[in-house]
Amino acid sequence: MSPEAADAFFATLQGANPHPQTELEYASVFELLAAVLLSAQSTDVGVNKATRRLFAVANTPQRIVALGLPALTEHLRTIGLYRNKAKNLLKTCEILLAEHGGRVPRSREALQALPGVGRKTANVVLNVAFGEPTQPVDTHVFRVSNRTGLAPGSTPASVEQGLEQRVPEPYRVGAHHWLILHGRYVCTARAPRCLACPVAAYCDAFRQAAGDPSRVR
Repeated sequence: MSPEAADAFFATLQGANPHPQTELEYASVFELLAAVLLSAQSTDVGVNKATRRLFAVANTPQRIVALGLPALTEHLRTIGLYRNKAKNLLKTCEILLAEHGGRVPRSREALQALPGVGRKTANVVLNVAFGEPTQPVDTHVFRVSNRTGLAPGSTPASVEQGLEQRVPEPYRVGAHHWLILHGRYVCTARAPRCLACPVAAYCDAFRQAAGDPSRVR
């Protein structure tokens, strides 16, 4: 994808959705951190169902620590890897209280030092909570970046690096939201909706398939 095509690609996505937002539900920076930590290998819909129950009774590090591991684990039972996620979330809350005054840190290093918080989660928090132009790479961003030719790469790290270089500056803060939503609802893993895709004209895979969406992989 050429720089000119990349600009048109994001301008089109922005025109359709000027203010893209995460589909995870949260009402504070801490709730965002907790929701993203819990979202690994789980759907946003499933995480939202669990956090609605959890945040109704414990939505701060102090309250989650007071809740304790058994009760926290029970609140998260409906999502994948819930036992390990409960342990990580509880330990994260303990660290936030002990080292950060109960607040979510704004540095990548401090975020990634929290249990269960990898680079993608840190990038999401930095972007959504603090407005930094980070490029979190999940399965949807990885697929769309490769399929369209926007930022091809064999690993999330290489795709992230490509996005940092190729996303035009005006679109950097919202880019990962547009890519996630596009991958979730249009550029799906199986049977992508190419004929309904507003950015098909800029997509390498679509153009290489000569307009036959069944050939897009």
